[in-house]
Amino acid sequence: MNQQGVRWTAEQVLALAPDDASRKTGSRLGTAGPWSEAGSSGSGAVWGLCKGSGSTPYRTVVDTTGGSPAYKCSCPSRKFPCKHALGLLLLWAADEPAVRDAEVPGWAQEWLEARRKKADEPDTSARTADPEAARRRAEQRAERITMGASELEQRLSDLLRGGLAAAEQTGYGLWEETARRMVDAQAPGLAARVRELGAVPASGPGWPGRLLEECALLHLLDAAWLARDRLPEPLAATVRTRVGLTAPAGGPPVRDRWLVLSQHDTAINKLITRRIWLYGRESERTALVLSFGAGGRTPEVALPTGLMFDMELTFYPGAGQLRADVGERPFPPVPIDTPPPGIGPNEAVHAYGRALRDDPWLDSWPVTLSRVIPTPSDNTWQLTDVGGDFALPITATALSRPGLWKLAALSGGSPVTVFGECGHQGFTPLTAWSDDSTETVPLTDP
Repeated sequence: MNQQGVRWTAEQVLALAPDDASRKTGSRLGTAGPWSEAGSSGSGAVWGLCKGSGSTPYRTVVDTTGGSPAYKCSCPSRKFPCKHALGLLLLWAADEPAVRDAEVPGWAQEWLEARRKKADEPDTSARTADPEAARRRAEQRAERITMGASELEQRLSDLLRGGLAAAEQTGYGLWEETARRMVDAQAPGLAARVRELGAVPASGPGWPGRLLEECALLHLLDAAWLARDRLPEPLAATVRTRVGLTAPAGGPPVRDRWLVLSQHDTAINKLITRRIWLYGRESERTALVLSFGAGGRTPEVALPTGLMFDMELTFYPGAGQLRADVGERPFPPVPIDTPPPGIGPNEAVHAYGRALRDDPWLDSWPVTLSRVIPTPSDNTWQLTDVGGDFALPITATALSRPGLWKLAALSGGSPVTVFGECGHQGFTPLTAWSDDSTETVPLTDP
């Protein structure tokens, strides 16, 4: 461990890669051979010169502080981070002598100072906005959403009146056209759920039941929006979020030692969504940090799994209040010393049920299971408590991932602690700890 608290693991570095190609080329540059004048500082900076095909080496510097790492490289790549930044971080993570503690060189210090100065500049946009104009725009958008929700209600009524079998005959085109109407109504949340309806008839046996369930949830969301003025404010805020209205994080920041339980990326239509789950050691709160990246860029926020950060989070309004933004991070991270406290499979189901009372459209709820054993059952797997009284089935999505075999190998038939998402389709394991080790083992793909 150096002045910065802890160096990341290679797995944590590779989780930053924008794609598989960058992961492979970055790994090849994670050795001392191509690097010179590499170093790191107690301020969180890592830098080095990487030999390329030209006569001048590429200047690469990474700032590991703040809400997410930032990168600067003189190479022409448009990927962030580029392969040189990944290679430098891998070299640093390996604690190689080639990356020594040193004073930051002038070329790197200039960029670091400019970046941190910009981060310290106050945001004046809120003060210069016209509040009356903003209010009028909000009212106009609410009217459009109301018209869209009313139209969607009519579409759902027509579907049920004509019978669910008609959905298979009309195909996806009807729902795509309806989704475009919801986009025109400035309700992207409704549009996303409508598109999901279009895929249900092709989802295999039992699709009519699943379609009816999704229609019921969509009808509930429509009805809640149309009656939002009569709802309790936390539920009304959840409804606004579900239809697609965004609200900034607000309220007093929560300072805590936040454990990074999981970081997982999913890519849909060239948009990368990063979900980071955190647990506050003192507040005992769970938080979800969402970050997005498009056009070859990785999401902005990166908090490596297995580390603990002393930092502030600001939560978004709404029932449950899980989503948060990362704020001040004054101290370097340290490894997680112990996993968060866990519960049994039975209690996990009850926790999900309680969460559904606040947000009926919730697909899953974060829980930590303690002393469970991954066991095969027929053609699937489940997590069973040590007494064998209760078990949670593992979701079909998780069954197809390598993480299941990592979990089985970690357990070896013995109890483990597992963090994941518990929902109506089962449990998706994301991270695990064995009883005889504090090492955090990610179960998602890098």
